[in-house]
Amino acid sequence: MTGPRTYPDEGAGPFPSPPTASEDRDGRTIEIEPITDLADEGLEDVVEMYVEFNPEDRAQGIPPTGESRIRNWLEAIADASVNVVARHDGDVVGHAMLVPDTDDPSSIDDRGDIEWELAIFVLQAYQRAGIGTLLLEGLLGHAAEIGIERVWLTVERWNNPAIALYERVGFEATGTESFEQEMAIRLESA
Repeated sequence: MTGPRTYPDEGAGPFPSPPTASEDRDGRTIEIEPITDLADEGLEDVVEMYVEFNPEDRAQGIPPTGESRIRNWLEAIADASVNVVARHDGDVVGHAMLVPDTDDPSSIDDRGDIEWELAIFVLQAYQRAGIGTLLLEGLLGHAAEIGIERVWLTVERWNNPAIALYERVGFEATGTESFEQEMAIRLESA
């Protein structure tokens, strides 16, 4: 745990809570849905998405490359993480997750008492079509609904499209470390 972080005083939201369906900028119907048990119900579809993910678009070492490393990574975070996927024609084309920033995720009694780190990935063929926004808003809506209040992330400082997306939904810059920008959001209670 790295805390304590600075969070905005005002809560952001409300955000739509999945499941939802919307058209992206390319006219594709995108379904946003929560995965309540990543290790059980959605693992294979999410692994398949990450196997297709272009390694050049990895950030800060994730997602890992290679199916076995991807599977191990997802299984390691499955129990404690909060997950939402974007689907097009049944296939997972995006995945967003919140991972508790705690040394002992099994001891989480009140989700609002801890900070949650965000990660989001969209397959390259689906980028720049608004799916990241749909996915991020769906994750934040789901998070608020289940009692999560404080979310943070780091993004490479040169990644202007990602920073603009995070700012549009209400994240604020909270600090910088060399090549990373840290951002945080406080969610309105659902």
